[in-house]
Amino acid sequence: MKGNEATMTSEITVSELQAKGPDIELIDVRTPAEYAAIRVPFAKNYPLDQLAAPGLVARQATSEVPLFVICKMGGRSAKACQQLEAAGLTNVVNVIGGTDAWAAAGYEVEKSGRKTIALDRQVRITAGTVVVTGVVLSAVVEPAWMGLALAGFIGVGLMFSGITDTCGMGVVLSKMPWNR
Repeated sequence: MKGNEATMTSEITVSELQAKGPDIELIDVRTPAEYAAIRVPFAKNYPLDQLAAPGLVARQATSEVPLFVICKMGGRSAKACQQLEAAGLTNVVNVIGGTDAWAAAGYEVEKSGRKTIALDRQVRITAGTVVVTGVVLSAVVEPAWMGLALAGFIGVGLMFSGITDTCGMGVVLSKMPWNR
C-alpha cells in the first residue's frame, strides 16, 4: 500500500487486495446497475451518491480493520475515500484500477449477464447528444445562438467538472431508473 500525497488516502493494487482474501471490508461505490453487472464477489454496494459516510464512520470508527473502497476504475472510490476521511474515518484504502483491473487480472467476479453502460460513458453520450441537438436545431430552426448556447453550456459544464473534479451530469444520471 502507498499513500497519495494530495489526499492522504492509502491505495492498494488489486493483486494486493486479492492476497488479503475475502474476509476484508470492501465497499463498491458504483451505481447498483453497474454493481449488478459485474463485481468483486465479497464487495458490498454503497453507491457514491448515497454514501452514508457518518453511518460508515460510526461502524468503522472503533475498528482497526481498514475499509477498502472500489469502483470501476478508481476515480469514484477516491472521491468516496475523501468523503469518508472528511467525515472522520482515517483507515480507508482506495483500490487502484477498480473492478476493471480486478477482472483484467483474472480474479473471480460475479456477473448478472445484464448489460449496463458505465456512468462515465453515459455522461459522454449525453454531452455529445446535447451538442449535436444544438447544432441540428441551429441548422433547422435558424437561430445560431441556440446551438451555441447548448454547446457553450456543455463546454462550461465540462470545464467546471475538470476544475472541481465533480460531475453534475454524472450525479443526475446516477439517479436515473436504469442505474438503479
